[in-house]
Amino acid sequence: MITYRTPTNWTWIQAKQKEIEQLTPILEHESSIDWLQQIQNNKTNCLRVSITPDGKKVVKGTLIYKQSFEEEHDVKFFHFYVTTDQWVTIDLDWDTLKHIDLQLLQSQISQTTNAVEGFMLFIAEWMNAWLVEIDRFEEDLKTLIWSIRKRNETSILELVYLRRHELLVWKSLLIPVKELKMAIEEVNLHEPCEGRIFPMTCKRIERALTLLQEYEHELDSIINLEEVISSHRGNEITKTLTVITTVFTPIMAFGALWGMNFKHMPELEWTWGYPLSIVMIVISTVLLYAYLRIKGWTGDLLKGKKRGSFFK
Repeated sequence: MITYRTPTNWTWIQAKQKEIEQLTPILEHESSIDWLQQIQNNKTNCLRVSITPDGKKVVKGTLIYKQSFEEEHDVKFFHFYVTTDQWVTIDLDWDTLKHIDLQLLQSQISQTTNAVEGFMLFIAEWMNAWLVEIDRFEEDLKTLIWSIRKRNETSILELVYLRRHELLVWKSLLIPVKELKMAIEEVNLHEPCEGRIFPMTCKRIERALTLLQEYEHELDSIINLEEVISSHRGNEITKTLTVITTVFTPIMAFGALWGMNFKHMPELEWTWGYPLSIVMIVISTVLLYAYLRIKGWTGDLLKGKKRGSFFK
């Protein structure tokens, strides 16, 4: 366990799960004892806001700060306890926080005026690291958008829903952070904060959520486009099979007729019966196809699909 008394006279404590018993005499309020008992088995997001009998405002809970996109239970989370004078984190693994200069961040936190400012500065940098990861998601999404035009196959639809799942994971991570911001505002815990740290943190949270909402709209548009294309292609396939069946109806009819085994079939004695039957089949097939063509029922069945085109 690391206990640090900042130059601005507030306490910052970093601990591990196995060191919980050592925290009991250090924390300021009796309500912290219940919190320490609750977090021992808690592995998901939760948030509690309370005001102690002596008027101290407390925000405490658990946040997931890293989630695998492939495995549901592959998560990283930490527990926190924040008042104006104390900030406690349990099981926060700084090494897993990518895109953050840890030495610089810890130095900046130590210079903040109170524990709430220090906590919000950490959240701001955490959000900034997430925004970098969201930019990577945006690159994958843009690649997917152009892949739909160039190579629209079933595998692309799989990628569409894979990106949609990733987006849902991102939103599930960000919603508890937004709730945390609202909880701090609920009890005005940010009132002692000075300067731009709290507004900056709020803006970063809103920016990340706005980006995800816009990406969600893009994915919805992609899914709608895929549904239209799939429906059109399904109709074309059905129409193609219907036309082919109709065109070959004369062949099947004559084949069924002359495949019979009746004793009296005058056509069997005809000298020119065989070539005549072929001529009849060809003429009837051509006439039937011409009729479908004139009526416009064949559509674009004989035209090849253009490269990079959705329908043509």
